[in-house]
Amino acid sequence: MSLLKNLFGSSEPTTNNSNVEWIPLTDLGQLNEIINKSTETPVAIFKHSTRCSVSRMALKQFESEFNLTSKVTPYFLDLLEHRDISNEIVIRFGVVHQSPQLILIKDGKAVYNASHSDIAA
Repeated sequence: MSLLKNLFGSSEPTTNNSNVEWIPLTDLGQLNEIINKSTETPVAIFKHSTRCSVSRMALKQFESEFNLTSKVTPYFLDLLEHRDISNEIVIRFGVVHQSPQLILIKDGKAVYNASHSDIAA
């Protein structure tokens, strides 16, 4: 079973060597929370496809580099489980869907986004 998880990934963010305390993004209502929180502290949303090796590599790289715990609130979105939330992100923040993708929200607006190998902490 772990061989398959290593090859195809899992729906959970990694925990080994991770500096990130992810908040799972699993409900559309959380987008309102994100908008509100982003007025105090920027919010990062990592959109991840658990079936994509590129997404898995970008996630691991981001997690190993992340050292902004006190400066950014990180949310993790499993695209396969919550495509409706990803679609709503496109509508609310005007960011074209990519996978993997990192979106930074500040003052209720997307101020930065990156995808694939451009994702960096």
